[in-house]
Amino acid sequence: MHAVTDVRLSRHARVWILVLALVLLGGGATAYTLRAASGRQAGAAGTPVAGFTLDGGRPGALHVRDTATGRVARLDPSASGGRVAGGPACDRFHAAGPTALCLVRRPGVPARSYVLVLDDRLRETRRIALPGIPSRARVSASGRMLAWTMFATGDSYARSSFSTRTSILDLRTGYLVKNIEQIPLTLGGRRYHAPDVNYWGVSFAADDNRFYATVSTGGRTHLVEGDMANWSARTLRENVECPSLSPDGTRLAFKKRVSEGPREPWRLYVYDLRSGREHPVAERRGIDDQALWTDPGTLAYGYGGAVWSVPADGTGEPRRLANGASSPAVPR
Repeated sequence: MHAVTDVRLSRHARVWILVLALVLLGGGATAYTLRAASGRQAGAAGTPVAGFTLDGGRPGALHVRDTATGRVARLDPSASGGRVAGGPACDRFHAAGPTALCLVRRPGVPARSYVLVLDDRLRETRRIALPGIPSRARVSASGRMLAWTMFATGDSYARSSFSTRTSILDLRTGYLVKNIEQIPLTLGGRRYHAPDVNYWGVSFAADDNRFYATVSTGGRTHLVEGDMANWSARTLRENVECPSLSPDGTRLAFKKRVSEGPREPWRLYVYDLRSGREHPVAERRGIDDQALWTDPGTLAYGYGGAVWSVPADGTGEPRRLANGASSPAVPR
């Protein structure tokens, strides 16, 4: 009797072991399926609607990220809602020349993202997987040089504790600098080393060699001029964030910190590189964006879930260009 009971118990044990194995295998298959689906969704995010291209509208048409769909849209007064939203889905977007840059945050923890390089028909030509949260994206006027900034830790420039990672990609050579903190930095005329150096907000000059950016160290921000060919960077002045070089290369639009508080600490300014003079624009709200020069005399930027414009010379007043939008770009 005891022997029969022992056999039955061993059979029950084998059944439960089999069930447990099936559950574990099923869970693994489910996890694999979810990961694969996540990858397919991220891949689909870079796919535009057929016929939506950078040159599909009138020359100089303003493109934005449509908040409702997450897709890149082209402003078109004749279209329903004043825009055509058929581009790729991006968290940050910029385009110039024949090139577009689309930053897409991937689901999951820790934060990870894809950098998608797109051609003028918005077809993906290169994909780079990087850690972090998308923050800034820029393409040089020729479309050759690309730069982007990711939050490595934190998610706001208004906070005292955050870390960024800024990369530069040369499409002609294929050379990728994953973190421009590698570039030798000169601060105050001396070679500078510090563990807290952070770069963000790159803007390229027309020669595709020089660039301007923000560097933060020791609790202060500085305007930096970089030289790719000489592999060097030097600070020019303090309290400059997210510089944006004008089309003629003579002025920089930038965020200037005017308050130490966390609520709207910045104002939008324009700095003349020749004279060294600066002036605020007519936008008096706190702008946390890298402004875009839509033409030699006008800036566009995101604020409060909309895209606005303002004259760069300090006159006039802000004008709303698009509701439910961010990441303005004018492909040329």
